[in-house]
Amino acid sequence: MSNSRFFRGMAKLKEIDGEAGERVIESLKDIAPDLGRYIIEYPFGDIYSRDALDLKSREIATVAALTAMGNAEPQLKVHIHGALNVGCSPEEIVEIIIQMSVYAGFPAALNAATAAKSVFTDRGIVMS
Repeated sequence: MSNSRFFRGMAKLKEIDGEAGERVIESLKDIAPDLGRYIIEYPFGDIYSRDALDLKSREIATVAALTAMGNAEPQLKVHIHGALNVGCSPEEIVEIIIQMSVYAGFPAALNAATAAKSVFTDRGIVMS
């Protein structure tokens, strides 16, 4: 794991969510360490490190995509935390979820709203 993609990915992930990279590596080390490395290298070392979008825009796109999938709650929670960390407001996150209800349906949006509520509660965010 000493290549530049890995280190670039860990640095980018640290910008978004502190120790998330270490948590990914740790959670997969006993079952699929290569998968952990790939998750760091490709999305964060290659894609998130590109210059055309800022991190807030990338997290908006990621929250939208994971919302539309409808079945990626753990990853969605990680990226809702990340979106908040890079400047998204809770209201923007809720609006992203509402927007996705048009294209992904209400069940996917409801799942995402539940994930967002959990993240907001964990962070002490109260929506009015």
